[in-house]
Parts: sequence; structure tokens; C-alpha cells
Amino acid sequence: MPSSGTLAAVRRLRQSNGWIFTTMLISALISLTASFVLSVDAVVLAADPQAALSCNINAVLSCGTVATSWQASLFGFPNAFLGLVAEPVVITIAVASLGGVRFPRWFMLAAQVVYTLGVVFAYWLFFQAYFVIGALCPWCLLVTLSTTLVFASLTHVNVRDGILLLPERVSRTARALIAHDLDAVLVGVWLTVVTAMVVVKYVPLML
Repeated sequence: MPSSGTLAAVRRLRQSNGWIFTTMLISALISLTASFVLSVDAVVLAADPQAALSCNINAVLSCGTVATSWQASLFGFPNAFLGLVAEPVVITIAVASLGGVRFPRWFMLAAQVVYTLGVVFAYWLFFQAYFVIGALCPWCLLVTLSTTLVFASLTHVNVRDGILLLPERVSRTARALIAHDLDAVLVGVWLTVVTAMVVVKYVPLML
């Protein structure tokens, strides 16, 4: 079993800005890449709604089925365009923070509010695809995963640094939880549940 010293070193690493903002950077880059691909696909489908996309694997895994639903353009334009706008901001925050920049509280608080709305929207789309559309888009799933990790990293930093406008008792409890890596456990459990949902419902349909 790992020694207490090893566990302490791992915990210090995960609590460090280097680990947190590198995780945020990689996750945001993944989300930006997926958003770019989805945006290109949206343009292709706008020109030819019957176009065969590379990620149209079968009836279950089909970007085209999801992309042609009304949910995919909730605001009158492809949802993927939102990722092209939001993720560069996250990338900027991550790179600047790795370089030692500390953003003012109002900026980080605004980023938290906006990205919280973003992760809620990402899961609304996931549940719409899961329960209503009846098909999953591989690139959309990647966006959901990466958005979750960015949200977790941003929230970790803002809780740790006392950015969020929380009551003092709640703030102390939240800082204690992340100090013991319970936020990572929660994210791991959540992603496991989401993965299990996908496997249980859709894998039998592909067999």
C-alpha cells in the first residue's frame, strides 16, 4: 500500500495550481476541438441535410441525428458555436494562471457563473439526447466530459481561494471537502454513473 508520505505528496500535487490549471487547459482544448468539429458538421448539414458525417456510426451513435434535432440549435444557431466562444476564455484563464497571473475576484466569479450555466446546458443536451432524441453524438459526449472536468477544476479553485459568495460555514466546509479530494471522488462517481447510463441503454442496441 502507498505510504502516508506518498499519499500526502499526491494530494499536494493535485491541490497545486500546476495540476489544476493544466487539467483545465487540457479539458478546454478537448472541448474546443470537439466544438470545432461539431461546428463544421453543422455547416455541412446546413448545406446538405442528408450529408453523411464521419461520426454517423450507426442508428445509436449518430452525430447527424442529434445535429438535425431542434435541441441542437436551441438559440437559433448551432450550439457548438457557444463552445467556440467560451472555451478560448477558459484556455486563457488556464494559461495565464499557469504563468502566475491572479485574476480579480469579480472576473473569476463571473467565469464561475457563466461556466455553471454552460455545464447545466451541456447536461440538458445530454439528457435530451438520451431520453428524447434516442441517439448519442460521440463528439457531444466528449464535450460533456470535458465540460465537466473544466467545471470541476474551476469550482475547485474558486472554493479554495474563497471566490464564491458563500456563507462562512458553508465555505469552510467546502474547503475542507476539497482539501480531502472529495470533489474528485464526487466527479469520478458522477462520470461513472453517466457512463453506466450510456452502456446500459445503448450498448445492447449496438449488439
